[in-house]
Amino acid sequence: MGNTLYRALFAAESRGFPGMRWANIMLRTVHLTGISGTGGGYLYGAPEAHWLPYLWLSLISGGLLAALEVWSNGVWLIQVRGMAVVLKICVLILSAFIGGYGFEAFIVIILISGIVSHAPGSIRYFSIFQ
Repeated sequence: MGNTLYRALFAAESRGFPGMRWANIMLRTVHLTGISGTGGGYLYGAPEAHWLPYLWLSLISGGLLAALEVWSNGVWLIQVRGMAVVLKICVLILSAFIGGYGFEAFIVIILISGIVSHAPGSIRYFSIFQ
């Protein structure tokens, strides 16, 4: 079973489907919309009811983006781009447990996102495990 899971997660060739690029673009657009609404809440102190739906939109679209990447090829998880997403999730969870650091967590997550997504491919696709 372990070998089967390994092969399913780390496919010899990346998987895809017709329209995958557009699905990715649409999910990223929805994700950015959610992040924008969440940011407005954190940055301007809006009532939770105003920005909470955007947070859920961010979490769901981000989860779907990550699932799409892992399904395509699980190697994403051990590359800098996947580890950055795991780090962002850890920051989000930590801020929820500590409380009172939503603004700071949001800024750290934006910084991680901006740096990693605009870094050269040699950095984004780098893995110490490969």
